[in-house]
Amino acid sequence: MAGANRVCLLIATIWSFIALPPATAAAQQAPPDPTKPLFSPQQDRIRQTTRIPASPAFDFDPLTVYTLPALIDIAESHSPETREAWQAARQRAAALGVARSELYPIAKAFVVGFTSEVGVLLYNQFTLQYEGIGEAGFSLDYTLLDFGARLDRVHEQGSLLQATNFAFNDAHRKLIYGVTQGYYQLLSAAGQRRAAEANLKSAEAVADATQARFNNGLATLPDVAEAKSAAAQARYDLQIRIGDEEKASGTLATVLTAAPYSQFKVQSIDELAIPETMPDNARELIERALRNRPDFLQQLALINAAKAAQQNAKKAYYPNLTFNGDFGRLRAYGDQLPYPNAYATGNAYDATLRLSWTVFDGGRRQSEIHEAKAAEQRAESGLAVKQDQIESEVWNAYANAETALRQRQAATALLQAAQESYDMSLEAYHYGVRNVLDVLQAERQLAAARSEDVSARAAVLNSMADISFRTAELLRRQAGQSP
Repeated sequence: MAGANRVCLLIATIWSFIALPPATAAAQQAPPDPTKPLFSPQQDRIRQTTRIPASPAFDFDPLTVYTLPALIDIAESHSPETREAWQAARQRAAALGVARSELYPIAKAFVVGFTSEVGVLLYNQFTLQYEGIGEAGFSLDYTLLDFGARLDRVHEQGSLLQATNFAFNDAHRKLIYGVTQGYYQLLSAAGQRRAAEANLKSAEAVADATQARFNNGLATLPDVAEAKSAAAQARYDLQIRIGDEEKASGTLATVLTAAPYSQFKVQSIDELAIPETMPDNARELIERALRNRPDFLQQLALINAAKAAQQNAKKAYYPNLTFNGDFGRLRAYGDQLPYPNAYATGNAYDATLRLSWTVFDGGRRQSEIHEAKAAEQRAESGLAVKQDQIESEVWNAYANAETALRQRQAATALLQAAQESYDMSLEAYHYGVRNVLDVLQAERQLAAARSEDVSARAAVLNSMADISFRTAELLRRQAGQSP
């Protein structure tokens, strides 16, 4: 009967493979033709049943003008990157708790029940014997001596927890910088849009003045055409700036984990104080970065973890002394014909003190020591690489900031000179002293100066933010700590 059941099961299995639907079979094969994409019913089913994640739960207040700190708070409250890093830190903290638990004994309470009925051979016949045993008690397991191996594992997990915590801080540092970059990019785009609006007004003023002079017979038709062309170009440039502002807004909203089409207000770049000097020299900034950068401190923690792992691997050459014991109350019942039933109770215990020492393991312990030492040397090399990287990043950020400050001063002077040139050219044109080409040239120079002024201010803000990012000062300021 069992053989017939196995045959039926085999036939059913073979038939299930033969009767597979064509769509399912096709989904398990590669595309038959390399020149065309593959569309199968299985793919359509996945596409139609896939649930698109819902939009973020928070909305912007349309009446609030958001500052940079406010947007950073929003990003930190909703960022999946920081939450992932936070969960990693919690996971590592739990691993440290597991390592610490090895320092304590393991106590268990147990209840054991056992019953049997067996035949006992007595001379030339079997005699049935029934036995029932029950025991309740406690057991205790504890490593008395391991020459510090457990402490080394605790130190290793503690250092790994520190490294994970530094990685958590570094996730915040990168998030804050991403919000800062997006914020300044949006402010710059909005400033460029306002500059383009001012340029359009200037171009329209020139066009109106040219049309008025033409109506009075003081300008030619080509002059009018030139002025109108310049106004049309300014109007075209304004549309580009409006698009740039919309894209910058969507980029910042995405960094904030909001929908890219979200509408919100931010400060004007004109409201921000633009730094005029560098707060520190390059050497001080580099030293500060090496003290504050979470990724650098994370590498130091990894070195400490590797050292602890190496010490733990060396302890495998020493013996272990362990204790194991239990104590309980035992009850037993027995029955064997033709004898009367038996019942007994009493205390039961056992205690074991074991000294174990691995004499030979095929070189495993030595290989583990070499592995741990290589991990330590790798971490130390990574620290040297990270230090060089940080020093280079801070120096480049410092040089960029100095350049941005000088450009800002030049842009301010350029804007002032261009504005004066345009005003005087337009006024002279009204009096017939200058021609329209001179005015249009002054208007183009003013438009370029306005754009350069906005770009220079944004460059200073971005360069200062880059220094704060490279030195991790923005992270400490966000946490309310001094550098």
